[in-house]
Amino acid sequence: MRSRGVLLGVILGLTSVIAQANDPLVERGRYLAKIGGCNDCHTAGYMQKNGEIPEQDWLLGDNTGWRGPWGTTYPINLRLYLDPMSESQWIVVARNKPARPPMPWYVLREMAEDDLRALYRFIRHLGPAGTSAPAFVPPDQEPTTAYISFVPRMPGAQPDGSGAVMPTPKKESSFWDFDFKPAKPRTERP
Repeated sequence: MRSRGVLLGVILGLTSVIAQANDPLVERGRYLAKIGGCNDCHTAGYMQKNGEIPEQDWLLGDNTGWRGPWGTTYPINLRLYLDPMSESQWIVVARNKPARPPMPWYVLREMAEDDLRALYRFIRHLGPAGTSAPAFVPPDQEPTTAYISFVPRMPGAQPDGSGAVMPTPKKESSFWDFDFKPAKPRTERP
């Protein structure tokens, strides 16, 4: 009798995997994770390798922190974070839970519900893996891991005694001026 229970569990598990593979929201979630920049922070090395990271390694979080006036935050392992949540719980969290910088939580709040469901299904499709990211480090403590300083600086800026940066502009132009060449627009959507 026990072997029938195990067999039934395997069959139900396979049915779930097949259903996920055929779910169009999984493919939509993959697309949103790419273009939404989720991997930029939540996948170690993604930006440095120009996105050439195997999908099985996506969204596992990162041990490199982002340090600013708020302290040091770490990109969480989304695969572990979403694992215990139902889809409806995820929608509530995405709509209502603020996060520390540089996480653009307000973007999640504004996403269409179908897009939030697509992200959820894609991340759940990847399955739980990896370990949790380091905990938040308050601004008055030094992190013990590598971190990126997330403090804007003006060209030619001179630090004042408090560690803040005083701009010393040399010409009338924006700090954000750059030579932009638009890419060819994508015509198809997943």
